[in-house]
Amino acid sequence: MSDKYIEKYIKETKIIEKTKEETDKDLIKSIIKTKIELVNANKNFEYAEGELIDCYSYQIKSLQAKLDYLIKKVKQKGLVLDMINAISLEDVV
Repeated sequence: MSDKYIEKYIKETKIIEKTKEETDKDLIKSIIKTKIELVNANKNFEYAEGELIDCYSYQIKSLQAKLDYLIKKVKQKGLVLDMINAISLEDVV
């Protein structure tokens, strides 16, 4: 493959690193979003039939593992989960 084709795929915008506050806010948003997804997966599981039961049970297990990981990260950073009150739900979804 020649260089002229590769040049098309080079990103021209600069990657801006996030501040500590922005990464902390993103972590809290991820927790809220994952909790919402987990609630939805549980609701879907209640009405699932056949092979969808397995699908939703795996999804629930996966989302619970993700939520546990995110909460562990929050605790490691020493963040207080009261930040959830400072983030509006529209920012998350």
